[in-house]
Amino acid sequence: MKKKVLSSRLPEILSILKKNDIMRGINPEKLKLILEDLGPTFIKLGQIMSMRSDMLPQAYCDELKKLRSDVAPIDFKEFIQIIESEYGMEYHKIFNFIESKPIGSASIAQVHFARLKNGTNVVVKAQRSGIKETMSKDIGVLRKAIKVLNLVNNVYTETLDFNSIVEEMWTVAQEELDFLKESQHLEEFYDRNSKLVYISCPQVIKELSTSKVLIMEYIDGIAIDHIDELLKNNYDLEEIGYKLADNYAKQILGDGIFHADPHPGNICIRGGQIVWLDLGMMGTLSAKDRRMFSTAVKSIVTNDIYELKNAIITFGVIRGKINHALLYDDIDMILAKYGSMEFSELDMGQVIMDINEVCYKHNIGVPKGVSMLGRGMLTIEGVLTGISPNINFIDILANHMSGLELIDLKSEVITTGMTMIKALKKTIDIPIQLSDILKMTIKGQTKVNLELTGTEVPLSKIDQMMNRLIISIIISSLLIGSSLICTTDMSLKILGIPALGAIGYVTAAFLGLWLLIHIVKKG
Repeated sequence: MKKKVLSSRLPEILSILKKNDIMRGINPEKLKLILEDLGPTFIKLGQIMSMRSDMLPQAYCDELKKLRSDVAPIDFKEFIQIIESEYGMEYHKIFNFIESKPIGSASIAQVHFARLKNGTNVVVKAQRSGIKETMSKDIGVLRKAIKVLNLVNNVYTETLDFNSIVEEMWTVAQEELDFLKESQHLEEFYDRNSKLVYISCPQVIKELSTSKVLIMEYIDGIAIDHIDELLKNNYDLEEIGYKLADNYAKQILGDGIFHADPHPGNICIRGGQIVWLDLGMMGTLSAKDRRMFSTAVKSIVTNDIYELKNAIITFGVIRGKINHALLYDDIDMILAKYGSMEFSELDMGQVIMDINEVCYKHNIGVPKGVSMLGRGMLTIEGVLTGISPNINFIDILANHMSGLELIDLKSEVITTGMTMIKALKKTIDIPIQLSDILKMTIKGQTKVNLELTGTEVPLSKIDQMMNRLIISIIISSLLIGSSLICTTDMSLKILGIPALGAIGYVTAAFLGLWLLIHIVKKG
């Protein structure tokens, strides 16, 4: 059966790749078209990957944002079968009823309103039947199609290859298909905001949730972008805007875990509370990431190119050789763009995305959370503009950054103290080390290692020239040696020439021809 699916799907995927002229490489528009042709599940993965500027250049992320999926809902009877198969019992033993019309339907899951036996209103999010197996097979077939077309070794763009995109898709798919991760996100978010009476999220019914079925509290609220309805219910939009911005700043700099997709459909107002929905995509920032983020922002405001470069390299992961001169040039362009602005005028989401782009260009990998942060901040600023344009998110973020600096002061004092102790110990060792260096110098054992950056090409040219010179000397030696042999009376001859001399001439001619062709080809 597996071979049958593979044999039927492979020609289809090959035809899609050939139709989009994948043999000539890949670009943002082409990737979007390929995902659309591959079907709804790949469209969903593309939408998720549009937030991953740590894996894809910004141009690709911007293009993938345009993906739209229109998926037909699964039949209600099939939905019930999925529920009963997962629980191993009839659904009415757990629920009083499940609404037949879905609240939402996507390529991976479908959501229905329901009521538990205890009277609690909930939403049931169930994974489509066989979706994991289907996606696994599709990814496997896609891998095979890449090998058939020899894409892995031959088709590259300026920044990435198609194979890396496919592998990242599978990583994203596995995360998205595990509903227990979303359950963990909801529980953690609820715990971190439990002391804030104006912030909430759906509570998970943990005992009924599995990796394929998620049961959550039903939220009956007003979408945050339904302005007229909010005003009709006497809500203060300025207050909502301030509390929303303050909570998102807290998520980023205080909690280190934030909603990665805070669009209006994922935020609603219920009973005076701001309720965050759909916490499947969450970004995380370590304490180090938050400190470096604060440092980077201050570096831009103070126009400090060296501190900004240090922050970028510190929170990033070096994936290849860095051209530091070009890196300084690109950082200088960021400072030229934002350095003259007041802090409150900064478009922080765009700043982060510009920094992410520089990192990608220079083989510096940024943490997944940092890459998601730029998109999240751009989105939340758009939401704030819609409901309360007078609220300045950057000013609120600055207040939280000040708090972060106060928290870091204790660790800074401890770190500085430890550094001073280490420095003192090393200072004591300096006279001994100088004495050892002098002894080694007297004995001629001192070595100095130098790395000359930017000299790789000139040095390789010199190496090439030396090789040619050596071959030329060998050719000359063969010609001279063969000519001298020709003046002797050696008995074994070829065409009247001593055999050894003839062999020398032939060898010299062969090497000379090879050298000539090599020079014409490579210059």
